[in-house]
Amino acid sequence: MTQQEYESMELLRFTTAGSVDDGKSTLIGRLLYDSKSIFEDQYEQVKKTSERRGEEGVNLALLTDGLKSEREQGITIDVAYRYFSTPKRKFIIGDTPGHIQYTRNMVTGASTANVALILIDARNGVVEQTRRHAIIASLLQIPHIVVCVNKMDLVSYSEDVYETIKDEFSNWASKLDVKDVHFIPMSALVGDNVVDQSERMPWYKGTTLLYYLENVHIGSDHNLIDVRFPVQYVIRPYNDEFHDYRGYSGRIAGGVMKKGDKVTILPSGFTSTIAKINTYDGELAQAHAPMSVTVLLEDDIDISRGDMLVRENNQPEVSQDVEVMVCWFNEKQMQPKGKYTLMHTTREARCVIKEIQYKLDINTLHRNMEDKDIRMNDIARITLRTTKPLFSDPYRRNRITGSVILIDEGTNETVGAGMII
Repeated sequence: MTQQEYESMELLRFTTAGSVDDGKSTLIGRLLYDSKSIFEDQYEQVKKTSERRGEEGVNLALLTDGLKSEREQGITIDVAYRYFSTPKRKFIIGDTPGHIQYTRNMVTGASTANVALILIDARNGVVEQTRRHAIIASLLQIPHIVVCVNKMDLVSYSEDVYETIKDEFSNWASKLDVKDVHFIPMSALVGDNVVDQSERMPWYKGTTLLYYLENVHIGSDHNLIDVRFPVQYVIRPYNDEFHDYRGYSGRIAGGVMKKGDKVTILPSGFTSTIAKINTYDGELAQAHAPMSVTVLLEDDIDISRGDMLVRENNQPEVSQDVEVMVCWFNEKQMQPKGKYTLMHTTREARCVIKEIQYKLDINTLHRNMEDKDIRMNDIARITLRTTKPLFSDPYRRNRITGSVILIDEGTNETVGAGMII
């Protein structure tokens, strides 16, 4: 494979979620090992560690548990990212922790995912953590969910056990805003239906996990209807060769942009026409989300970082009052009427917590109107008032223009991540 072919391969981001000891790290280790995506020395190190701990066989979970405290306890605490590729696709895996006190880590790991793998221990069935993770996947609008019914080897590969879990999850998930759910019975420990088809479950006629990940259609996961181009940087070379060059660079957050298209610049409202679309590899006739490009306009307009190029008759909401579902990240609880720095696409503003409407019970979806104490890992619906207008879409329509992060002005820590309603 040439470098060019590798770079042009589609990238799929997926995240794992499940209760403690459901086998998330083992599944990723098995995926990496069976798809020949780990180096020999990495495998040897894991093998030696497994032997030292007196474990039978090689514990593939150790490939992802990078923190010393994770390896000691045999659990995942932080989000561990792993990269691998097959001849069909490139992948980024976010191995997220299962404990309730790490809800914020799951939100972080899942916010950019195309696919969520929700693991269920076949012996335990659908548990509270399963529901919690499905709710978060639904809140984060992850387009595809794969329910991995794991540890089938411990229930004698029973079709009845699998079908019972499948029916229970399907009935419950029908209440959520989940578009595409796929079920796979597997054993990550011995490799059934992970990369290779299992001969021990002839009753299962579906695909393996790797085949699903290689072939699931993610091209339409990005919004290709509403043109949204937040300007990240203005390029002015200031040399004789590019004397009049003025390009606006950034990552397309939505839609398809073509040379000759008429665009409106927010917040000024001025209009112009796209003269060129440049990339590192040369000029393009058109570009689409999520490509990073430099756009040149026919008119010389004052545009700076944080401005946005949109279609004339397809514009985002422009407002200083926004309602968001926020997941609180910080040990210091949210301050009602508190002031924070807000980041939205490439735009930075200051904001105040205008109102805390309710706290969401992440297990039942119940709205608690009484409890307004928003602490670490809580999810709540709040109203923000910003110092500058934001150019936003609802999160369900565009995950980039529909998300914000809140930053503590004193410590510069990221204290919350929000989805615009």
